[in-house]
Amino acid sequence: MKKLLLSLLCLSALGCAKQPEPEKSVDVLLIGGGIMSASLGTYLNELEPSWKIDLYERLPQIANESSNPWNNAGTGHSAFAELNYTPEKADGSIDISKAVAINESFEISKQFWAYQVEQGVLNNPKSFINNVPHMSFVWGDKNTEFLKKRHAALQHSSLFRGMEFSEDPQQIKQWVPLVMEGREPGEKLAATRVAIGTDVNFGEITNQLIDSLSQKDEFSLHVQHEVRDISRADDGTWNVTVADLANGDKLSTVNAKFVFIGAGGGALKLLQKSGIPEADGYAGFPVGGSFLVTRNPEVVAKHQAKVYGLASVGSPPMSVPHLDTRVIDGQKVILFGPFATFSTKFLKNGSLLDMFSSMTTRNIIPMTQAGLDNMSLSTYLIGQLMLSQEDRMHSLRDYFPEAEDKDWELVQAGQRVQIIKKDPELGGVLQFGTEVVSAEDGSIAALLGASPGASTAAPIMLHLMEKTFKDKIKTPEWQAKLKEIIPSYGQTLNNNLELTNKTRAWSSERLQLTYVEVEPEQAEEEAPQAETAAAAQ
Repeated sequence: MKKLLLSLLCLSALGCAKQPEPEKSVDVLLIGGGIMSASLGTYLNELEPSWKIDLYERLPQIANESSNPWNNAGTGHSAFAELNYTPEKADGSIDISKAVAINESFEISKQFWAYQVEQGVLNNPKSFINNVPHMSFVWGDKNTEFLKKRHAALQHSSLFRGMEFSEDPQQIKQWVPLVMEGREPGEKLAATRVAIGTDVNFGEITNQLIDSLSQKDEFSLHVQHEVRDISRADDGTWNVTVADLANGDKLSTVNAKFVFIGAGGGALKLLQKSGIPEADGYAGFPVGGSFLVTRNPEVVAKHQAKVYGLASVGSPPMSVPHLDTRVIDGQKVILFGPFATFSTKFLKNGSLLDMFSSMTTRNIIPMTQAGLDNMSLSTYLIGQLMLSQEDRMHSLRDYFPEAEDKDWELVQAGQRVQIIKKDPELGGVLQFGTEVVSAEDGSIAALLGASPGASTAAPIMLHLMEKTFKDKIKTPEWQAKLKEIIPSYGQTLNNNLELTNKTRAWSSERLQLTYVEVEPEQAEEEAPQAETAAAAQ
């Protein structure tokens, strides 16, 4: 009777379409063929090999949105260089808590990838991860003083010991010749350097993980399939309606016990379709990016680092300029940016209606309030959209004084959707970073937001499983397997020098990365010096 009444109501309300009956059932349904779905699918296949897992991707190939190497900066975000992760507090001290958390997270990602190499799931580590030193570079008295304080503060964490600091132009020139050539003598400069930084091809990791999963009978990959609707079934599972784009948009429905929405910028609209109350009030603000790129081998040969600077006053965190060595499909290039772009699309291959179609009566107030509170972001975006190629080259010359126009071209990177959410006091806030949103019963979850994103896919998916598989994750079987996949699982590396060295040595050997051990004597010598330097500030 209940179903009959619902059907009659549906037909009377503008003639809504009848949902097809499920054609098959799976344990896990993954939406989006990026590194998040690939990582979660790999975890779950290793934890529960008998579970049936389906993955649906709208494009003809996987890893062609945010995970594509040309759609992101490829930085293995470990907070070695990113100055926005270590803000200066009102009292002049440096807050390193976010930097420590991000570094811990990236160490989990490295362990996850190292385990997959050991198991033969990932092959040829050089194809997806390479050592590229991470550097911070600043100029001027005030910025130099900030970098010095940052370096001293970070020495309180075992994760950052071994970071080099220099104000000597000759030393900095040895590290990054391009940055120093043609610079005015006597200019106040400072830099830090960490040799164990990395450049990562997240698209290659995604492809290899999904290729391995595709060899399993329990896993099915469906490209050119777009999820059109998600609805709760009577038994608490989910019916997911999918259109086969290569076959006349033919609709089919799959029933799933658990659904993960890992569709990047497209996740918000799909989460809204689920109707879960936890999604209420969330909205998205799309921001794109572009980069200057050079492939000139003579220029590329002179630079081996990811050099991060300070964002301009009033600009958002994602605008931090950086001059990066990249390794993409075996070719080295140099990238500089980002330069912000704006589109109402939520995906690079999305629709201009994306932002408008995501607006609801529940999120319009948070969106409005967040917009009013972030006028500086609007001003920044307008300024970025007005930049000419000459303006971009002028910005590049702050980091590479002798850059020549003919060597550089502009490439469009991926589209990101920043989170806007309800706030009881402010009405709505614009939030940078990522967030897992899940139903109370853990049967459906979505990942919203952006950076550091792909770098921390492995710990983010661990966190997601802790929220959505609360009973399973406590079992001895899952605990044992997770500690096999992530040897440091359940432990903290920060200020545990022995565990930090052991963990980095284990992952570095398997990933063919440079490993630098910090000796206990060195740590004991450095810590008092850092405390003295911090006290002097």
